[in-house]
Amino acid sequence: MAQKIKHLEITIIDDKGAFGSFFKRIAGDKSDYDFKSIASLRSLLSNEKMKIIHTIKTKNPNSIYNLAKIVGRDFKAVSEDIKLLEQFGIIDLIKEKTGNRERLKPVLIIDSIKIEIQF
Repeated sequence: MAQKIKHLEITIIDDKGAFGSFFKRIAGDKSDYDFKSIASLRSLLSNEKMKIIHTIKTKNPNSIYNLAKIVGRDFKAVSEDIKLLEQFGIIDLIKEKTGNRERLKPVLIIDSIKIEIQF
């Protein structure tokens, strides 16, 4: 089962007029993730990805395919979004077997995201 993390901390730092940022998981692995621009943060926290996060939390889809059907988007696009959300520790993919098939169930592993901007 996925390890539950309390919250994800995102700190955006003014670096000589350009914003840089890093991600830090408060519980669990203390990895930092570097971003080159604020646009990278916007990409991670897009409306589509927030809808995916909300759907995983409220509807508990049993697969990425089921999630794509619920949000009304193409499977490939949802799958790419899921990979990014997994990379940054927001969700985890749990392998489940049904007969001879194996599917990946997306599970939300954080309770909150905190964004701080330092000038």
